[in-house]
Amino acid sequence: MPKLDTTLHLDMFRRGNQRRSLANRFRKAFNVLVAPDVYGLEWGDPEEVPPLTYVRDHFLKPYIAPDKTVVEIGPGGGRWTQYMLDVERLYAVDYHQELLNELKSNFDTDNFVYIKNNGDDFPNIPNASVDFVFSFGTFVHLDLDIIDRYLRNMKELLKEGASAVIQYSDKTKPLGEQNAGFSENDPERMRELITSHGYSIYEEDVKTMWHSSIVRFGHPSTTA
Repeated sequence: MPKLDTTLHLDMFRRGNQRRSLANRFRKAFNVLVAPDVYGLEWGDPEEVPPLTYVRDHFLKPYIAPDKTVVEIGPGGGRWTQYMLDVERLYAVDYHQELLNELKSNFDTDNFVYIKNNGDDFPNIPNASVDFVFSFGTFVHLDLDIIDRYLRNMKELLKEGASAVIQYSDKTKPLGEQNAGFSENDPERMRELITSHGYSIYEEDVKTMWHSSIVRFGHPSTTA
């Protein structure tokens, strides 16, 4: 796997920007009135791709409400962030400032806090203040030692009753195994990491995604 400071994510973002720029020029030239592309939609639109629609409706929307404080790790251009606009506060956390700038250009709202981290931490987020953590499209690229540190640092942020949802690489699936950019991970290893930090696993989805799996977990003293 590439190291944390690899330009892999920035390279994907910049290539995507070139494609979106060409598409936007086409729209303007021919007066095509459609919503602008958001970085990340090239890997599937939750409005159009049934597995992603299911993830949105089952693993994201039920945990979003006007009184909730949410952390999104690796939000990209806002493919999933667009469904979190009405929370009380959203902390958008990313290792790359360029990607945070892109997100801010799409969603510059008063309830958003944009945080550049060190690759596994949550600077300036108060302890026991977070109702929900969501990450999709990021942990699939992270090695187990980085995921381990994220899980350790995340624990103190969560309120009683909070949930965290993470999509991760699943090398037991053929498309996961074939993806060189995906980390060496699978449900068994992810389960061991999560429980080693004292979390309870509330539900696992190893079927919906064709190259990855999803887990929802929280503190053992909380209810699902």
